[in-house]
Formats: sequence, structure tokens, C-alpha cells
Amino acid sequence: MKGNLYPWLRQITLKQLRGFNAILEAKSISGAAKNLHLTPPAVSLQLRDLEAAIGIPLVEKGDTGFIPTQGGRAVQELSEKIGVLLDEYGEMLNEISGLDHGNASIGVVNAARYFIPNMLVEFKKIHPNIKLQLQVGNRESIVSKLESLDLDFAIMGQPPDHFSVQHKAIGNHPQIIIAPANHEFSHRSQLLFSELENQDFLLREAGSGTRTLTDRLFKKSRCKPGSAIEFGSNETIKQAVIAGMGIAVISAHTVAAELAQKRLIALDVQGLPINRTWYIVKHKNKRLMHSSLALWDYIVESGKNFLPKDHLA
Repeated sequence: MKGNLYPWLRQITLKQLRGFNAILEAKSISGAAKNLHLTPPAVSLQLRDLEAAIGIPLVEKGDTGFIPTQGGRAVQELSEKIGVLLDEYGEMLNEISGLDHGNASIGVVNAARYFIPNMLVEFKKIHPNIKLQLQVGNRESIVSKLESLDLDFAIMGQPPDHFSVQHKAIGNHPQIIIAPANHEFSHRSQLLFSELENQDFLLREAGSGTRTLTDRLFKKSRCKPGSAIEFGSNETIKQAVIAGMGIAVISAHTVAAELAQKRLIALDVQGLPINRTWYIVKHKNKRLMHSSLALWDYIVESGKNFLPKDHLA
């Protein structure tokens, strides 16, 4: 590090540089003191400390007042560059911290991508200058990004419990079993989950919230599916069920449109739907800027209004 080669870099201060520049502009200690609203001895001390830190004289007395020495001109150039950088990054930080500017990064599990866009569109109408960054993934990937502080917050089901988080409930998140419209159990009511033992189940990958719930249902009822086919997305599972490849446990919010269109049905199974909860979750150590906090507050207050209507008939 060059700071080790030039220890004076760690000793000079912005106040000293400001006093030095004021002396050159006013060409006198008293003029600089007046412009800075300080006493002449205070300005003299700033100059003396700056010269002592660098180890060379920075000003000399000319016919018209103080002028920079060769070393002083170098320090003057350094001070100007520092001023430009402070202005540039000050503007950037003001933008980041401003309520109507800055960025907000949000992660959502796959099932939430069916309603989050409408929510963000409405938020942008209120805060058009806030830049939004949306990441969609399975539960495992979103939790990982939350833990590493790569996201401001996320929308998911059960909040993680292996690190400290803050969370707020948004609304209900029903889980159902879907089947093609012509399924053999389409007219049955109050089915036992064990009666589905010989059915072909379409599963999400390990690590997703839906897969965890499906495994738990099988474990509780002490049965196994006729066959299990794993898919990497809810969209593929929906199309596979419509095609007759099998049945699946899935978020009702993922299939709201297909249920309304009668392209899929929700089987009437005892204990279902399982009403889980949508949460907005942040790492406890994540410090939200004004822009991110505005989005957090909007989702907490209005998020439930964007959840799909259930079509479980």
C-alpha cells in the first residue's frame, strides 16, 4: 500500500486542505480566516500542521500575498482532485440515500413471480426513479443470497432459521394438489392422501419449498408415489399435469389462471389446501437505504392486494 510509503497521507485532513486553499484564494491568513469563519490563529495552525505532515513548505510570501511553492502547487492539484471526487461521490451517495432515487434489490422464490410483477409496476408508479433489481430462483438460491447480503430482502414462504432475519407476513399462500381436468378423482371429495399412493407425482427439485412440503406429506401419510418425476420449474410442472403426466403439489397462486380456465383442477384432499404464509424477509444485519425501505413498506402495507384470487372449486 502506498499509504505505507507516504505516511503523511494518513495525517493530512480535509480541514487542513480547505484552509490551505482558502489562504491561496485570499492570499492572506486573515482573508482566509474571514472566508472560513475562523480565527487567523486557527487557519495558521491548519497550514502549519499540513506543512509539518508533508515535510515541506507549501506557501511563500510574494508581492501580492501568499503564493504556492512547487510543493504547494502539487498539494493544490491534489486538493482539487479530492474536491472533484467528493462532489462526484457525494452526488452518488445522495442519489442512493434519496427516497425517490437509488436502487432496491428483491429476490423472490419461483411461485411468487406470478404476482410480484404487478406489485412492482404499481410501486414504480409512485416511485418512478427508483431502480429495481429482481432475482427469481428456488428457495435455496434465494436464501443463500439473503444470507450473503446480496439482496435487500426477499419474498418467500417460511423464513430461514439458520441465521437471524426480520420478517413480516404479507398474506396467505395456499398449497394444493393439481390434476388434469379429466382425472379419475375429479369428482371425488374428501380424498385421503394415502389414496394417491399409486399416482404419478411431478416434483420440484430438492431445495424448493414445494418439494419440502411434498416430502413431508408423503412422510406423514407413510406412503410413496407410484412414480416421481422431477422438474426444475413450476411452469413445466403445470404443462406436464395438463398433458396428463401426473399430479403435483403446488402453490395455488402458481396455477390461479389455469384453475380459472378449467385447464387444471384442485383435487379435494383432506387437510388441503395447506395455508402457508407469504413473508417479506431481510437479513437482520442488512441496512436498507431509503429506496429499499420504501419498497419494503409498500409490500408490507399493500402486498396482500396483489395475491391471486383462489379458484379451488
